[in-house]
Amino acid sequence: MDANTYTYEMEAPVTQPPRRVVSLVPSVTESLFDLNLGDRLIGVTDYCIYPVDKVAALPHIGGTKNPDVERIIALQPDLVIANREENQRETVARLQDAGIPVWVTFPRTVLEAINLLWNMMHVFDEPAMVPRVRLIEQTYDWVLRLAENRVQPCRVFAPIWLDPLMTFNAGTYCHDILRVSGGTNVFADRERQYPLAADVGQAVPYAADDPRAAGRDTRYPRVTLDEVVAAQPDVILLPSEPYPFTEAHLPLFAGLDVPAARQNRVMLVDGTLLTWPGTRLAYALNTLPGLLCSGENHD
Repeated sequence: MDANTYTYEMEAPVTQPPRRVVSLVPSVTESLFDLNLGDRLIGVTDYCIYPVDKVAALPHIGGTKNPDVERIIALQPDLVIANREENQRETVARLQDAGIPVWVTFPRTVLEAINLLWNMMHVFDEPAMVPRVRLIEQTYDWVLRLAENRVQPCRVFAPIWLDPLMTFNAGTYCHDILRVSGGTNVFADRERQYPLAADVGQAVPYAADDPRAAGRDTRYPRVTLDEVVAAQPDVILLPSEPYPFTEAHLPLFAGLDVPAARQNRVMLVDGTLLTWPGTRLAYALNTLPGLLCSGENHD
């Protein structure tokens, strides 16, 4: 099993609405404030940056991968919210061993992210923002219908790292928000291969039944620029996170022999729109469809 693989739950492991909460997930921190639950937070990570004015006043307990577990325990939370992808299994285990309930979330689709928001309001017994979540849900339905009615697919490449060049496949939230917004992920079917050198054609991949490949996360493959050219994306989105792509990286992709480069559709994008499942979804649904090409063929 992959070192950071562990179970997750749709609902929090608590029997009463939590009053003292530590969030280890930036998107959850923002969502709690947006759902009128920010006053329950007693600790957040250094990467919990939204809402700027509110998180600045809270105790910070380190990064998502290496939080100060002893400090979290000292805060005496009645719930810690984690994410299977962002937080280490060891962190969760240490908190649980200390008797602290940990809600391990893991939304991999837009619909699962919306359901998480509904579950949060239910677990916290706070319905004030039901209209807001309902509006997000309605926007999702509307944007998805537009995407499904496209005449031509909009082929999209979005890297998440540069050296090595990495992207994501169909098993991720990033993929699904592109799908809902009208994009077709050009590496949807590409799986990460092991050993890692096999991803870029420098080694023979393990066979499917090889124990060394069992349980490995295959959702984030390494790819080459030649593969990007072969995929012929209509749009290339360079996100600001997890790798901080900037204007300095535009020429590398704008020089490729692909429709995105020829049509000047290599663009920087706020990475949180692709990677933060939660209330930030509202911004994503209002922004990403407009960045993707229309139903006509652009090449």
